[in-house]
Amino acid sequence: MAFIVEQTGYSKTILSDLQGAWTLLRETVVDSGGFDNADSVLFHIDEAMSWEVVRDLTQMPPLLLIITNLCREGNAPDDVTEWIDSVKKILQKVLEEYPR
Repeated sequence: MAFIVEQTGYSKTILSDLQGAWTLLRETVVDSGGFDNADSVLFHIDEAMSWEVVRDLTQMPPLLLIITNLCREGNAPDDVTEWIDSVKKILQKVLEEYPR
């Protein structure tokens, strides 16, 4: 009987870049020490990274807009807004590469 072996190497795609950018945005928000709306921002980041949204990437842009607005209203630090811009750029590429 053969055993299924876990892959040892994976090809990097734009989707892994997107996942990494979302993760780094989340870590930056957590490490920021807090700002107004930070809890809501974390909630929406987690929602954007959820399985349901990842399966339908068209749900991500509206969530990113909500996150952007909450961060602006809450005077989020510059490093948070820089990661939002990174997520936005990568998400645009993903939506071009993986049209509905």
